[in-house]
Amino acid sequence: MTSSAPLVLASKSTSRSAMLKGAGVPFETVPASVDERAIEAELGQAPPGEVALALAKAKALAGARAHPQRLVLGSDSLVTCAGRRFDKPASREQAASHLAWFSGRRIELHSAAALARDGVILWSGGEVARLTVRDLSPDFIEAYLDLEWPAVSHCVGVFRIEGPGVQLFSHIAGDHFTVLGMPLLPVLGALRSLGELPG
Repeated sequence: MTSSAPLVLASKSTSRSAMLKGAGVPFETVPASVDERAIEAELGQAPPGEVALALAKAKALAGARAHPQRLVLGSDSLVTCAGRRFDKPASREQAASHLAWFSGRRIELHSAAALARDGVILWSGGEVARLTVRDLSPDFIEAYLDLEWPAVSHCVGVFRIEGPGVQLFSHIAGDHFTVLGMPLLPVLGALRSLGELPG
């Protein structure tokens, strides 16, 4: 390895932490503070994958500024459905509205990641998963949120696929880790290329 210091994960996402821990990657979590809505507004109608990548890079760079000489991993995910882009729900009512919109439709989940050190992006990449949402009754949505709110308030698609959120879908096409919120396999490959993991 090129550095004795562990990777910095610039995210408070428990699923991203669990992925890195499960993969045996030494890291510490130090969430980065970035104005996500301002970045999205600046990008306007840019493709969703480009927006997710820009947010991941912004988080990696913010973390790198706060931790000189450390390698920082930033990551972000966003959901699109039927021409609309969705952020994390601000309230339970908004979460219910999102789920009602997703009902019977296919959502696209764009997950991106970036690695930065000393103000330079060393690697970035993203992947997309496509998830078909079954028809959701209003009663199911309310019962689901009774069980999962506020845990899913931090989830852009209002679900945790590793939990009851799997019941929302009739079909999933895409990498499992991408659905969890980070393109883990490309991240691991980049860490090996940078000498941060054994080859």
